[in-house]
Order: sequence, then structure tokens, then C-alpha cells
Amino acid sequence: MTDARPMLVLVVGSTGQTGRRVVAAATRHALHLRALARDVERAWTILPDVDIVQSDLEKPDTLVAAVQDVDAIVFAHGADSGGGSGSFERVDYGGVANTLRALGGRPVRIALMTSINVTRRDSAYRELLDWKRRSERLVRASGCPYTIVRPGWFDMTRRGDQRLVPEQGDTGSGAVGRDQVAEVLIRSLLTDAAQGKTFELFATTGEAPADWNGLFASAAPDPPNALDGVKDPDNLPLDTEPASVRRDIEQIRVR
Repeated sequence: MTDARPMLVLVVGSTGQTGRRVVAAATRHALHLRALARDVERAWTILPDVDIVQSDLEKPDTLVAAVQDVDAIVFAHGADSGGGSGSFERVDYGGVANTLRALGGRPVRIALMTSINVTRRDSAYRELLDWKRRSERLVRASGCPYTIVRPGWFDMTRRGDQRLVPEQGDTGSGAVGRDQVAEVLIRSLLTDAAQGKTFELFATTGEAPADWNGLFASAAPDPPNALDGVKDPDNLPLDTEPASVRRDIEQIRVR
């Protein structure tokens, strides 16, 4: 079962390892695409048949044209590992905040890729994961219909790992393929049962999904008006967050 199809989908992070697979998945589903890129010439070499718009996630003014007329956005971006101090705040979180601001309150369908362990406060990657979790909170606060996918470890699946397993509560671990994540992100735009849900995604031995509605329906929805996903631990109180984050949520939150 699939539902109303988006007319124009913006892919953020389109030239990345997962983002280019998102573009391929969207093309397979005959969706109209726009790809956001800072370096347009490089993007054209990777995505020669896609409409590229030049924008910078760290410069909000450049995003207004990128979001014009789109009715869905897939966030598959992430800071470069060598981005330096503060890159996770500026890109992983700031890219979502700036894009939502550019929308000016206009609701669009959102698919956001983050990561497993975003609620783990004892991780060696805590800085990155905290900023990804904060980006999730912005999406939930925005009032846009959304699906948040937290992939397991990339590039570690085994032959035959085709069955997709959505889990919740951020306690699981496992691997998933980038192509599988890309397909889930695009399918989530096409299936009402995916809306308002946050889940971790793993692949295990078995057959690839045949019933996408059933797969998304197996996940519980996030509580209405909540900042965190269903079953997430309450271990990042809003009143302890940086003032800039609290301000962003206040500005973006739908009344």
C-alpha cells in the first residue's frame, strides 16, 4: 500500500555515500528530484541527470531557493570527518535547523537519517550523536510529517541479510546496507504508515520486504508533541541543553 506521491523531493547530502543511493532509489520510483550541493560541478559528475541547486547548509539564505516548491525532503547528510571543531553542530544539526527555517513554517514530508545510539550518553561518539539527536528534536517540533531512520552499522552486512528489522528504544545493534537505508527513506515518503515514527534499522538473514506498509506499521508512533522518539530514554533534559538549541526549538516548534 502506498499513498500520495511527493511531486518534488529535495535530497540533502545527495553526493555522499548514502545520499547518492537515495537519489538512485528516488529515480527508481520515478520521483521528481532536486539535489542540494555546495560544489555544483562536482555534483554533476556524480549525479549527471539530476537537477542540482547550489546551496550551503551553513548559510541559511542559500537554502531558500533550494526548498522552493518542494513537498518532501530527505536528509542524508553528515559532516566530513575532518570538518574540525563544531562541524557536527554546524552541519548535522545546523543543516536541519537552517533548512527548516528556510521553509518558513511550510509543512513538507521529511525523511531524516541519523544513527543508532543517538540516545547513548556513554558513547565515544557522544558529540556527534548528541547533535544528531538534537536534529531529530527539531524535526519533531516542526510539525512536519516525518520519518526518522536510525541505521545500524554500515558496510557490515553479510550475504543473505535482506530482511529489514525496525526496532525502537535505541538498545539494539547490528548492520544494514546503505542501499537498504536509501530504499527505506524513499519508501517512507510514499507510505502513510511511516509517518510520525522513529526507529532503528537493521538487516538480518531473510527475504527483502514485500509488504512495506506492514514493515512501517510494525513500528509504534512517537508520542504527540514529544521531542524524543517513542521508548527513548529521558536522559537529555531540554532545560540542560545549550541556549541556542532551546531557542531553535522554540522558534521552530509548531503551536
